[in-house]
Amino acid sequence: MAFPDLRPSSKVFPAVLVALSSVAAYGNAYAAETYPARPIRIITAGAGGASDFATRLIAQGLAGSLGQQVVVDNRGGSVVVPAQLLAKSPTDGYTLLLHGSTLWLTPLLQASVPYDLARDFAPVALTNTSPNILAVHPSLPARSVKELIALAKARPGALNYSSGAIGGSSFLAPELFKTMARVNIARIAYKTDTQELTDLLAGSVHLTFGAMVALVPHIGTGRLRALAVTSARPSALLPQVPTIAASGLPGYEAVSLLGMWAPAGTPVATVRILNQETMRVLQQDEIRRKFANIGVETVGGSPEQFAARVKDETVKWGRIFRDAGIRAE
Repeated sequence: MAFPDLRPSSKVFPAVLVALSSVAAYGNAYAAETYPARPIRIITAGAGGASDFATRLIAQGLAGSLGQQVVVDNRGGSVVVPAQLLAKSPTDGYTLLLHGSTLWLTPLLQASVPYDLARDFAPVALTNTSPNILAVHPSLPARSVKELIALAKARPGALNYSSGAIGGSSFLAPELFKTMARVNIARIAYKTDTQELTDLLAGSVHLTFGAMVALVPHIGTGRLRALAVTSARPSALLPQVPTIAASGLPGYEAVSLLGMWAPAGTPVATVRILNQETMRVLQQDEIRRKFANIGVETVGGSPEQFAARVKDETVKWGRIFRDAGIRAE
């Protein structure tokens, strides 16, 4: 369908465009020179989790770099609440969101959410990735990913794994594993991490794709056996443990992503400042060490690279959800 030519015939219109562009350029330059002039708020998930830890670490670094107080605003429960807060915030760069993959995966699982990623948010930076560990109870006769796959195929539906809520990392990693390995392993859903770990250590559950910070201590004591990590590369926290991709499932990767967002319409100059200063924080050796201690990697990159990664992840998981008929609980 051809669109009509709506350009005015007057020669005044190009002059107006030039004037407006000059004003916009001046506005961006002014924002770049004066931002930030007051405290910044970073909204994140509930207190005590990985997102909270990362946000506080980054906020502390930004406060020193930007010369302004950076306040962490914890919002527990669903990702919808912090997402709505950001979407309704002024587009001045003083309210940000640091959140994980559920921000862009929730719309794939629910029929309706009160925000739109492309319409409401401007990507600032991909800050962190963190893998999970494929670990089994020692009673399970599998000492490698290949042995686990062979065992699962020999006993369809007999093995089980622990899982958190739909859309979380301990749910996503095994879904990808089952799809790629073509195995039938039963999911046992848990509402609390404490009960999940208790049953795993007791042998009531055969295996898990759990968070590193929770499982590493028990792997060290031999109460659990680590078979592989879910990232594309080995983790610095467990360098001797291979990846699933290198252990029989080439191309496998399931990691948690954490990134920073601003409201859509935030001046490009302000977004660039936030990106540059966040990258500066993430490159500090002490910051990288603190993240590595809990199995989290610092990433970085441009806003455009972050947007591209989110797009790839959305396509990847959207396909898996559709093929498996997965919807929110």
